[in-house]
Amino acid sequence: MLKRNSARWLSMMMVFISGCEEKNVYAPPPPPQVTVSHPLHQQVSDYLELTGNTQAFNTVQLVARVEGYLEKVFFNDGDRVKKGQPLFLIQQNTYQAKLKQAEAQVLQQKASLNHAQTELERFTELVRQRAAAQTDVTNWQFQRDNARAALAAAEANRDLAKLDLSYTQVSAPFAGRIDRRLKDPGNLVGAGEFTPLAQINQVDPIYAYFTINETDLLRVIKKTHIGPYEAEKMKIPAFLALSGEKGYPHTGYLDFTAISVTPTTGTLLLRAIYPNADNTILPGLFARVRLLVVNSEKMALLVPETAVGHDQLGSYLLTVNDNDVVERRSVKLGIAAGDLRVIEEGLGDQDRVIVNGLLHAIPGNKVNPVQQPLTGGENNASGSLPKASAP
Repeated sequence: MLKRNSARWLSMMMVFISGCEEKNVYAPPPPPQVTVSHPLHQQVSDYLELTGNTQAFNTVQLVARVEGYLEKVFFNDGDRVKKGQPLFLIQQNTYQAKLKQAEAQVLQQKASLNHAQTELERFTELVRQRAAAQTDVTNWQFQRDNARAALAAAEANRDLAKLDLSYTQVSAPFAGRIDRRLKDPGNLVGAGEFTPLAQINQVDPIYAYFTINETDLLRVIKKTHIGPYEAEKMKIPAFLALSGEKGYPHTGYLDFTAISVTPTTGTLLLRAIYPNADNTILPGLFARVRLLVVNSEKMALLVPETAVGHDQLGSYLLTVNDNDVVERRSVKLGIAAGDLRVIEEGLGDQDRVIVNGLLHAIPGNKVNPVQQPLTGGENNASGSLPKASAP
């Protein structure tokens, strides 16, 4: 019995020792999975990326044009006002009295003219009857002409008095939003000095002013054969974005170009106009403007901006070859199209570009590519490139 147990124990030890002598075999990990896409092939247009500021369509500073005490203010600070709406009333009694005085002078001169005309006709008839001298006729001709001139002067004084009286009521020259009042009722205004009362801005539509440097200007002229004067007549699309806005949600058009380049800065002033019915765009805001370059439509290859890498050698993309090995591909970048980027050189339309999993993609290593179609939008408000259309 003891011998049988000893033999069993010995056999178990031999199995254990033989198991320990087996060698471990290394199993390499599977290739990392990445997402690849073919470049998007679509029509794009060239755009200029410019910066500037917004400015009101119309701006006026209301001033007192006659002297007097400010009697009434007909608005609240910051109100929206309509064209012709009364805003200020300056003391009127003085100018009403001056108007009555001027009207009385007109009546007086009319009476003098009528009297002179009557006497001239009477003495003309007496001269025919040889009952008066010719000098009497000449004298009344002078009196008539003098009364006629005095009447014209009196009528002019009456018109000026009416004009001064109308200046006592200050009205809105256009519809817009009025700033705070600068003078309160009871103050003397227009007393031989420039007296601002308030400022009105019309911001629907609204302007955006921006500049283009002479290098881009000459390049665009050479490419399109269109000068600045012709460009402003074409209503070229200009898309605008304010600080913090994604894409270019505001659509307008170019409506003005300056007549000369500023020598000190080497830039040309441009202006675009935008609808602003809700008054959300205020004057003076920083603005980014994307201006379409006409006749620049072309077919191009686009890839996601996130797929583009940069190093000391320049811009590059990571692609996957037929053996599923990662390759570094140097490329020449074109214009941005929202979340996409145009690739000018270095890429074919059948190349597989890594668009996701870039951290696991090392040039020279094998990967497990998963094909995914690449799509691109045309919605300007969402940040992608607006659909090209020559104006």
